[in-house]
Amino acid sequence: MFNRTRCLQITAALASISMLAGCGMLSDSGAEDAKRIVVGTTSAPSTLDPAAAWDGSWELYRNVYQTLLAFPTGSTKPQPDAAQSCDFTDAANESYRCTLRKGLKFSDGEPLDAKAVKYSLDRIRTIGSKVGPKDLFGALDKIETPDALTVVFHLNTPDATFPYVLGSPAASLVAPKDYPADKVREDGKVTGSGPFVLDSYKEGAEAVLGRNASYTGFANRRNDGVTIRYFADSTKMVAALKAKEIDATYRGLSAAEVRDLQTPESHALGLQVVENVGAEIRYLVFNPKDPAIAKLPVRQAIAQTVDRGALVSKVYQGTAEPLYSMVPKGVVGHKTPFYDKYGHADVAKAKKILKDAGINQPVELTFWYTTDRYGSSTADEFTELKRQLDESGLFKITLRGQPWKDFQVGYKGGEYPVFGRGWFPDFPDPDNFIAPFVGKENAVGTPYEPTEIINDLLPKTRREGDRAAGVHEFEQAQQIFAEDVRLLPLWQGKLYVAARDDIAGAERALDPQTAMQMWELYRKTSW
Repeated sequence: MFNRTRCLQITAALASISMLAGCGMLSDSGAEDAKRIVVGTTSAPSTLDPAAAWDGSWELYRNVYQTLLAFPTGSTKPQPDAAQSCDFTDAANESYRCTLRKGLKFSDGEPLDAKAVKYSLDRIRTIGSKVGPKDLFGALDKIETPDALTVVFHLNTPDATFPYVLGSPAASLVAPKDYPADKVREDGKVTGSGPFVLDSYKEGAEAVLGRNASYTGFANRRNDGVTIRYFADSTKMVAALKAKEIDATYRGLSAAEVRDLQTPESHALGLQVVENVGAEIRYLVFNPKDPAIAKLPVRQAIAQTVDRGALVSKVYQGTAEPLYSMVPKGVVGHKTPFYDKYGHADVAKAKKILKDAGINQPVELTFWYTTDRYGSSTADEFTELKRQLDESGLFKITLRGQPWKDFQVGYKGGEYPVFGRGWFPDFPDPDNFIAPFVGKENAVGTPYEPTEIINDLLPKTRREGDRAAGVHEFEQAQQIFAEDVRLLPLWQGKLYVAARDDIAGAERALDPQTAMQMWELYRKTSW
């Protein structure tokens, strides 16, 4: 049987996103087969237009759109992609200049020049979608295009993380003729300049990708095309893998399914599991528009009651670990402020917190979660949270689940008092585990404005080109999160790619945003 433990070698400090060193089963030897690779996932795009998605849609975007910068496998700093070069031109990190590669084109033949870059990024802010990535561009003041190959970004405040934003799918470049300047494109098509073109798309079912003949960028494509199949249920996805209907799976595997795929029986079926240390985190969001949640003692009592160890053990069974900060392990500046403040789950302490606040009756709350975004274990996770809180006698929890499209409208509209979210990094920097969650408009749709973080700590770190220089400020921000309890980190997950054993490249396929770079997968024809 394949020994997964011996095979895995975690490379790099932000290895949250770094891959495995090679084992024989994933060697680069052997000829490549042009036969299309089929990948299954439970993370279907919410839209094909990058101006209106800040979610798992990025998985598809990374493969069909191009960005000025990108993160090649193993890199934790953005490198040129559509750009030939990019640099800050001032010591204050307020002016950022990119020079484009010559001769770039979109898949429809339209030139990808400086004006197209400006158009692509300006429309994100113009459209201003509540579920789009506009908040990532909060530091951007204006864009200038002095010539066809030069783009200058003027920032309204120093921001050393801006290159990281440009390297994320948030900054996907689109063909101006096909994308309206002031509204989302809705014809179910894509015109990008990425490694692949979208040959066909059936919403919620599949995306068929073929090679982009005019692509110029960093990606070394190892296959001629990939079909991505979208599953609402991971059980059906695993069944399809075992039935040889798909070649690989990514996102959404339950703990039980991971264990099953690691058994000798599954190995005998020609299956392999590639495990990666992950920066995926799961957390609860507390919305103070709800009268009960607006009370700090209620939030503190929940934090004091939730038993992360039991949650991870019962639901995730070795595929995740308890998390006590919004900044996960493996990321610069990680601390454990929620453990330092609350320690282990303790109902007696939680009861005292409520009693001291004059709350002597069980607090009734509704917890919301998405039914089709993070995998089939999500319902079990919330069932366990309800069990813990109900059995404490301090709370009465009602659970409600919604499909992702409805769920994101609800939480962005401030409708849910407590809801669960997952977070995959936009870019590999501790800033990205703090900044998206603060501000009047933020990634979770509930205004949260801790003045020290917004006005002092984040601006100070963004003046530092050396990202490790802001460790103290990031630690302070994590402590404020623990004091305010507007967010409650629950667990940090591992990432798994299950595949047929003739599929190679899975050890290189995940980028720092944990999106799968489909071009890295290839079919081996000899051993």
